Amino acid sequence: MNIPKALVRPTLFFGAALALIACHTNPGTQTPQKVRLAKVVIDSTQLESYKKILKEEIEASVQKEPGVLTLYAVFEKERPSHLTILEIYASEEAYQSHIKTPHFLKYKNGTAAMVKALELIDADPLIPGLKIK
Repeated sequence: MNIPKALVRPTLFFGAALALIACHTNPGTQTPQKVRLAKVVIDSTQLESYKKILKEEIEASVQKEPGVLTLYAVFEKERPSHLTILEIYASEEAYQSHIKTPHFLKYKNGTAAMVKALELIDADPLIPGLKIK
């Protein structure tokens, strides 16, 4: 079977991410986590501006919101204007709270004209309640 290269790399990345998550369990978690992949295509002429705004948003979210467990953004080497963000929230409620914060709204409004495509993929974790070290 011949698998296109464009599918192999993201699949390998997220397989590795799930393996990392699997290395550390948090058995006390009872509320289902919200896990999502955000696949984003950015206008290449605005890429550096986008990265700056995204970095600020991720840092603020992780520092200020206990319900934001992971926001891990990766840019494709062969297509640098394509990125995927692994988002893990403690719960649906934590996610709903996150999207109402001033730092998220600043990101969303500040990058709206930079985003050419956005696909949000809700996911089920292989092992719920796992925590990245």
